Amino acid sequence: MDLAPSALMGPLLMLLGYVGLGFIAAQRLNIDPRPIATLLVYLIAPLTIFRALMNGGPTAEYLVLTFAMFLLVSGMALAVRWATQHRFGPQEGALLAFSSGTGNTGYFGLPVALILLPPEGVTLYLFCMLGINLYEFTVGFYLSARGHFSVRQSLAKIARLPLIYAFFLALLLNALNATLPESLMSSLAVFPATYTLLGMMIIGMTLSQVTLAAWDARFVATCVGLRYLLWPLVMLGAVLVLQQFTPLAPELAMALLLLGVVPMASNVVVVAMELGIQPQKGALAVLTTTLLAPLLIPLYLGLMLRLTGLG
Repeated sequence: MDLAPSALMGPLLMLLGYVGLGFIAAQRLNIDPRPIATLLVYLIAPLTIFRALMNGGPTAEYLVLTFAMFLLVSGMALAVRWATQHRFGPQEGALLAFSSGTGNTGYFGLPVALILLPPEGVTLYLFCMLGINLYEFTVGFYLSARGHFSVRQSLAKIARLPLIYAFFLALLLNALNATLPESLMSSLAVFPATYTLLGMMIIGMTLSQVTLAAWDARFVATCVGLRYLLWPLVMLGAVLVLQQFTPLAPELAMALLLLGVVPMASNVVVVAMELGIQPQKGALAVLTTTLLAPLLIPLYLGLMLRLTGLG
């Protein structure tokens, strides 16, 4: 298994290139990123998840992974929200809580998973990732909205999110053994790439509006700590606990460990922009953790594989 930084440079440079395109687009073409954030939240993300579920043929075992991951990251986010609510302002605290339950599992993590995991491991990774996506647009979105809106307003915003309905529609269609026309599935194939491209470009667009006043060292340091201290420890602990109670497939163990070391989620910026809660601070934190990724991921994975007996 190649854990050298060179193995990660391709995905990293691709993602940073998308960030650069977003920066140039906002600077030269005067593009407003807010409508793009709305498009990602209400159209592109739901169709991406719907297509993944319809292609994946979710089994009961895979869905257990999805909902277990959803419960785990939701608990992490609620714990961070409780721990930070009196140490940061309402908007910064909401953004920290949201980011603590998610990571860049799709834009960054999936290309890395394709390098490091066999096909079965990639499938396991995808269904774990789906639980994190479900968190982002339910519990995570609610926690973010509470930094700016009342409980009633926050719940109303969640009820408007089509990703929830797309998720359960796909499960219903799979339960009924319904098959969508091949022409329709082919037309949906453009959405995953669009999701990645626009999700990373929106970071660059937001960074083009950043001033020095937006740099918050305490906020960024906390984000780095959550992403590269809390998450690796939680996922390492999860693997060690599971190994004590059940024979754990090496592919699943590796997928869980990889989820624990990816950078901050680009959706932190997307949701922050949609809700108007400190998107510039979020963009700086996301960029910082992404730049650290090629140095820390090989180090962390190598250490965790030895600790779990998989190395």
